[in-house]
Amino acid sequence: MNSGLPAGWTIERVRALSGDLNAAPLSLDRLVVVEMAGQGDQDPLRPDVILAFNELCLVRDDDEWFMGQLGDDGSVICWASYGSDLAEAIRSL
Repeated sequence: MNSGLPAGWTIERVRALSGDLNAAPLSLDRLVVVEMAGQGDQDPLRPDVILAFNELCLVRDDDEWFMGQLGDDGSVICWASYGSDLAEAIRSL
């Protein structure tokens, strides 16, 4: 099972690159937004993949990876795009 990951990716590869043996895909059934820096505005995202790394998350929306934080209510608030390369986004954790 690749959980919607890009071609050639498995959750084991994500764990190996991140160093987080507990990294896991999350259900898409949650609120996911990106906050625009300094503006206080939140734009909803429609992710097709959410990966959790403890409290941090990587969320893919329209082939772009966003970094965010998992809230107590299960929502994810993202603060920036880290581009379309999953490996680069993971290295930014």
